[in-house]
Amino acid sequence: MANPAYDLDPIHVIGGGLAGCEAAWQIARAGVAVVLHEMRPVRPTDAHKTDALAELVCSNSFRSDEASTNAVGVLHREMRAMNSLIMACADANQVPAGGALAVDREGFAGAVTAALESDRTITLRREEISLPAAEWDNVVIATGPLTSQALAETIGGLTGEDQLAFFDAIAPIAYFDSIDMDKAWFQSRYDKAGPGGTGADYINCPLDRDQYEAFIDALLEGEKTAFKDFEKTPYFDGCLPIEVMAERGRETLRHGPMKPFGLTNPHNPTQKAYAVVQLRQDNALGTLYNMVGFQTKLTYGAQLKAFRTIPGLERAEFARLGGLHRNTFLNSPRVLDSRLRLKADPRLRFAGQITGCEGYVESAAVGLIAGRMAAAERLGAVLTPPPPTTAIGALINHITGGHIETIDAGPQSFQPMNVNFGLFPPLEIAPTSPDGKRLRGPEKAQAKKRAISARADSDLKAWLGVV
Repeated sequence: MANPAYDLDPIHVIGGGLAGCEAAWQIARAGVAVVLHEMRPVRPTDAHKTDALAELVCSNSFRSDEASTNAVGVLHREMRAMNSLIMACADANQVPAGGALAVDREGFAGAVTAALESDRTITLRREEISLPAAEWDNVVIATGPLTSQALAETIGGLTGEDQLAFFDAIAPIAYFDSIDMDKAWFQSRYDKAGPGGTGADYINCPLDRDQYEAFIDALLEGEKTAFKDFEKTPYFDGCLPIEVMAERGRETLRHGPMKPFGLTNPHNPTQKAYAVVQLRQDNALGTLYNMVGFQTKLTYGAQLKAFRTIPGLERAEFARLGGLHRNTFLNSPRVLDSRLRLKADPRLRFAGQITGCEGYVESAAVGLIAGRMAAAERLGAVLTPPPPTTAIGALINHITGGHIETIDAGPQSFQPMNVNFGLFPPLEIAPTSPDGKRLRGPEKAQAKKRAISARADSDLKAWLGVV
């Protein structure tokens, strides 16, 4: 029996990153034809290295997979429950990363590309779209942080808003066989194994106090890359370059990506490191490791000089050094409605980082909902977002109205945001101990997270109609 959905005009998705790929997949799963437009390789970007769909450019980590006490883990759980292509490909291509879900970059992007190219409901067109055609009545724009200048100008003309931008920094990747394992060692913080891990999933490079101080000096004194056109562009606090963190205080890195806690050096077990640089496996072969939290805008020469002062990395060779690229996003609470449609032109729906979410998983999650909303609309229905008590609902609420009370203060009041428990509505009843006593301190915080996670699980199942 023919599916009447195939007789309908296709939905157009612009952008082949994580959000666009997830949107296209969800539309196709609803039985609606979709045309996916990706400008690479016709027009390359400064950050992408391949022509693959869903290429990961900043990190290979999808962050924590722990759903009971971590908001991004809750988001993982919800996306899996909604048959997410991105999560399925991530799970199939995971590499050890302690309590995090990290993936082999090439394997992951290859799996996403293969799934979409083999789906007869999806037509992939390699072309730049600067202006959605007037006859396209249902469009998802998921062009991400590297939206082409021509399309950005089109969007700016429609919204009447000045486009906001910040720098996204990229961490370096080292070859494993160039790391001195007589000084470094394998261990996850607090020996946490996580999905596909062993409890020894990170390479750790220890620094004593003098070495740490010398490293900070190298960061502060090192030559930085100049971007004259964007000198006043703000950074996103969740992805600060290491030298910017160092400028905020000499101890900042030691209490951030270089914290030494939960680690014991087997080469010198009685001596606690003053700071530790961690590297996380970047591909399935284990030949590449990325420097965790080491985004930087230092010049290549300054990077090599600074990194080779780190014990274990004195002779390190790098497959990729750090860099910067521009990230553009909408003032979404002003310009988008509750179904992610542009108020000035409702045929256009937005998804991914351009909406003001931050992170691979968050981008894909917004793409998932945008795709489902677009498909429902094409089929003559209306899909409301999941309730704000869920991770995806909380994220959508942030994008479309979470800052509505402050947007009149100016464009800087809306900033990119990772999913976090602060976006969820407060619990109606505070959790207590098994004997009914009031909880305090860390025990209270953990109990609150578990309760929010459990509520999210229950509410998502109700939204999905799962009994």
